[in-house]
Amino acid sequence: MADADDVRRLALALPHVVEIDSDGFDFRVANKGFVWSYPERRPGERRLIRTDIAVLFVGDEAEKQALLLGEPEVFFTTPSYNGWPLVMLRLAEVDTERLAELVTDAWRMRSTDELDS
Repeated sequence: MADADDVRRLALALPHVVEIDSDGFDFRVANKGFVWSYPERRPGERRLIRTDIAVLFVGDEAEKQALLLGEPEVFFTTPSYNGWPLVMLRLAEVDTERLAELVTDAWRMRSTDELDS
């Protein structure tokens, strides 16, 4: 079972990563977000930063759909994320090894500009 501390440890171990000040966690590479806390929005309520759920950059719609359909207990999305290559990850549903793979993949997809320079 992974948690926010695992996300922080794994993200900060990657090259050129910057942590943005937030109520949860928010990591960028090449000025692009690759993993952050899920900002849950409920009608009529203030936004709640969920550190038990990570938003991950996945690259494209095909990868997003593969994750959502293949592991619905682990990944989900909301209407506000339609059209974006992002999924929400329930941290309690993955171990740290799987989390490391997911965070590294997200970082790799977003870091190409940084690594090419």
